[in-house]
Amino acid sequence: MGAGKAKRYLLVACSDRYTWYMLGERTLASFKKFILAEVTGVVVHDRYQNYDSPELGERDHQLCVAHLLRDLEDCAETYPTAVWPVQIQTALRGLIHAANLAREQGEQNMDAGTQAMWISSFRHGVRVGLSEVRRIPGPVKTVTQPIGRVLLEVLRDRETDVLRFARDLRVPPTNNQAERDVRPAKTQQKISGRLRSEVTTEHRYAIRGYLSTAAKHGADVMTAIRDALAGRAWMPPDPIAA
Repeated sequence: MGAGKAKRYLLVACSDRYTWYMLGERTLASFKKFILAEVTGVVVHDRYQNYDSPELGERDHQLCVAHLLRDLEDCAETYPTAVWPVQIQTALRGLIHAANLAREQGEQNMDAGTQAMWISSFRHGVRVGLSEVRRIPGPVKTVTQPIGRVLLEVLRDRETDVLRFARDLRVPPTNNQAERDVRPAKTQQKISGRLRSEVTTEHRYAIRGYLSTAAKHGADVMTAIRDALAGRAWMPPDPIAA
């Protein structure tokens, strides 16, 4: 936004059927508006701390595996002789492939033997990593841990949230859908620069969310625009009635 105004971020909540944009901040107050109370299901996210605030209510989480894989790549570059970063990456990719294969075949669950094999490899890699990258004692706020240590503790302590997609095929392993839905905004920013009017930006993304949701339901975008201008905006079907 313009000089002297607080910086705003474009937040996106989406699924394969719906897209909703909100202009906000990376504060807990903003997230309390962003994470709608009536929304149910699993929240797939990048481990930003606000998603875990108890003030947002009890929710199931899936930590974005794409972000985890990138963090593990940093570990592989930091510790080039270590085996555990690649082993954990291979296990996560193996589980994603098995989940995709099971869905393509119309299965409710992935093959149990395959699941057990990759989860065992994942756990072993985490244990080895924790034994090699030791925690430095001291207060959390003042002691910087070695690269990978905090990540390994997340993989150990939040295994359920890391591997939820492997046990429930309805859950996507990554937040790639959100990345795709926010990409047009990134493209617009590169071409035209930042929007300086907050009201104009809110209007722009209310329209974009409407069109994205319509497209995800197979509606013709130009028809959706025409109908909105004519005062009979397209509406998605009621998921409860469906």
